[in-house]
Amino acid sequence: MRLVHRHSLEEKNKEDSGLIIQQLQQNIENIQCRVDKVCQISHRSIDSVQTICVSKSVDELTTKAVVDLGVTHLAENRTEKFLKKYQALESYPSLTWHFIGNLQRRKVKDVINKIDYFHALDTQRLANEIQKRAETSIKCFVQVNISGEESKQGISPEEVNSFIQDLKKFDKIEVVGLMTMAPIDATVEELKYYFSGMKKLQTQIASKKLTHAPCTELSMGMSRDFEEAIECGSTFIRVGTDFFKK
Repeated sequence: MRLVHRHSLEEKNKEDSGLIIQQLQQNIENIQCRVDKVCQISHRSIDSVQTICVSKSVDELTTKAVVDLGVTHLAENRTEKFLKKYQALESYPSLTWHFIGNLQRRKVKDVINKIDYFHALDTQRLANEIQKRAETSIKCFVQVNISGEESKQGISPEEVNSFIQDLKKFDKIEVVGLMTMAPIDATVEELKYYFSGMKKLQTQIASKKLTHAPCTELSMGMSRDFEEAIECGSTFIRVGTDFFKK
């Protein structure tokens, strides 16, 4: 009886796993379809937008499943979770890792040489710690609080130029772009206002042709608002919920 029961459990587990994979595949296709559509409407190349899978809400097995389905850009926002995922997926050398959350200075040494992009640079003290710990130049996004919300981190738009200018002394930091998060309750009109403002700011900095800060990229847009972000010029979108919804 136990053998039959175990066999039936194994079959059920396989069936459940198959359904999960099927749902993940459908989610990936839906996201890509939406990206393709807004790129077409906005007269942008599909290749000009990189979708990052934010895997912070799922375990290592589910993260591995999306990687097996072709996802190559992953993001985490907590040091401990990132390190667990990084170790679990060490056999996938083609992965590009993004760290998108607040990075405590005392944990910089644990993370900075394992990631490809850091999306939340917003203080000189953090920049100094990255400079001290990084073994190679790190691609960084300066985080901007475009809406001025007190609950959000990031520097104000008015501070961006001087902040980036001050980063010139750090040869281990390359400012590849700007990053922001729109208010969770923003209307479509408000989203476009904030995202367009970020695009203008990014373009302004890029026009300076700074060696340490080419600033050609924009990291903005999540599951709820990535279409508006792409329409306004985002080049990296950070999608979590829509990858793993059931």
